[in-house]
This record gives sequence, C-alpha cells and structure tokens, in this order.
Amino acid sequence: MLFRSFLVAVSALLACGNSLAQNYPSRPVRIIVGFGSGAPDSVTRIVAQQLSSQMGQPFVVDNRPGANGIIGADLVAKSTPDGQTLLVTSASFAVNPALRKTLPFDVRKDFTPVTNLASGGGYILTVNPSVPVRSVKELIQLGRRPESRLSYGSAGVGNTLHLAGALFNVRTGTNMVHVPYKGAGPAIAAVISGEIQVMFVTTPSGLPHVLAGKLRPLAYTGAKRAKFLPNVPTIAEAGVPSMELDNMSWYGMFAPIGTPGRILSKLQSEVQGAVRNPQIAEHLRALRLEPVGNTSLEFRTFLGGQLQRFAEMVKLAGVQPE
Repeated sequence: MLFRSFLVAVSALLACGNSLAQNYPSRPVRIIVGFGSGAPDSVTRIVAQQLSSQMGQPFVVDNRPGANGIIGADLVAKSTPDGQTLLVTSASFAVNPALRKTLPFDVRKDFTPVTNLASGGGYILTVNPSVPVRSVKELIQLGRRPESRLSYGSAGVGNTLHLAGALFNVRTGTNMVHVPYKGAGPAIAAVISGEIQVMFVTTPSGLPHVLAGKLRPLAYTGAKRAKFLPNVPTIAEAGVPSMELDNMSWYGMFAPIGTPGRILSKLQSEVQGAVRNPQIAEHLRALRLEPVGNTSLEFRTFLGGQLQRFAEMVKLAGVQPE
C-alpha cells in the first residue's frame, strides 16, 4: 500500500514537471544583464526579441550593472529556479573567480549553463585620435615615459578588457593606469571624449567608432588580421607576439541551479533556434560575432576551460585579487 502511494506521488510529480515544461513560459521571463550599454546588452536584446516571438511570452532585458557583472549574477543565483529569471553575461563571468577573494556565489555550483549565444575573435587596441601615436611601437615608447600619464579604460575591474590592458603593461613595460567604468559603453565614451587615452575594445562595442574615425585602431589581437580591418596589423605583426588574444569574447546564458531539466532543455532548444535563425544570425554577424547555440554540456565544458585560461591570464598580468 505504501509502495503504491509512493508510485502515485512520483507519477504526480513527473506529470507536474512535464506540465511546467510544456507550459513554459507561462508569464514574462526576465533576463538579467550585469552590464549597461555594450556587447552583452546588444546580444541579449537581439536574442530576447526573437525568443519573445518564438515562445509567446515577453523576454524582458533587465540591466543590473556593477562589480564586473557580479551584481546581476548574484541576483540570478538567488532567484527561484523556475526558468523565469535568467542571466546573460560575458567572459568576465569566468574571470571574476580569479580576481575576487570572495564571491557571493559559486560560478560552478550556483548556475546551470544553458548555452553560449555568440562568440567573437580578438580585441582592437585603440587610442583617442588626439594621442600622438600611429603604431603600437609609438604607443609603447610613449607609455614608458614617466611623464606620459596615459590611462586605459575597461568595462570594470577584472573585466577581460582590463586584463588585456594589464597584460599589455607587463609585456611591453608601459605604465598606463587602469580606469574602470560600469560597462564598455561608458568606457568607450571616455576614450572618445579624451578622458582616458587608450582602450582594448571588442568589435561589437568599438568597431562602429573605429569606422567612424572616433577611435584610432593600432592593432588587432587575433591570430590573423580582421577582415573588417584589413589595414590594421595583428598585435604580433606590430611587435608584441606575446599579446595575441583570440576568441576572447563570448556571451552566454545561465539559469539558477536547480532549474528543472525539462525547462532547461526546452530553453536551450529555443535559444539555439533563435541564434541560428537567418535574420538573427545576420544581426549577430553585423556585430562581428558568430552564433553558437551549443548544448548545456558543451557550454559547461567550454566554461571550465575559460576559468582555467583566465586564471592563468590573471597571474601573467600580475593583477592581485581583491
């Protein structure tokens, strides 16, 4: 009798889980982005609009900038695991564990990777056009002078753009000062205005300003010259081969740990369909990003490699955990 009651209870729970997955989402879904304007926000809005169309419920983007994406990620980690609150973040998610002595969450234990939405190549090393340099060699010469007072910006302490700048200092002997901002958008605006002088930028955020002449490109950190900047040398060609940084940009979706598997499976399938939709893929490629839409397991494996990669970069750059 007890065994029969147990079977009935299990069957009821399975039926409930199936119903939840079939009806998901039954109300608007909130996607937390831990940054303001910039590539993570742009990618999320492109995908969210398509998901809203596919799934019949609004996918609402909620920007919670601060602490290199930690504030937004913490909100998701502590949210109800029902698929109604999701996180889209950048590669900074994999950098923070190496740069913070303590985090309010565990990136491996408190989140379930859903899928990698899109990924990019290298960074563009840029300067304000008023800076009297036209090559990486000239930037290094200027940056080594004690009186130069050059500063470089990033989307926050521990952001991958911060690591690129710190590594450049170490590899070239420059003494540029790091100035963090709440997102790539404000940081790029600061370079354009002359508030700071130098910045490694991602192609989604920085390329439009390069093409408009508001930023001067000195080098591309990828292994090969970028097709969209054929006259800009690679960082290796410019004389700093140890600064080659390729496949640095990615924008992934996560759910709180404990989110039902059937909901995760449905969500991953829908997101994969969204990023591979020809129109959405075209929008992402316009940002110089490639659609991905991999499985949860593939994304988890990828994340593990990124955590190791950035931990090594933090040590090389000499950035001390805070």
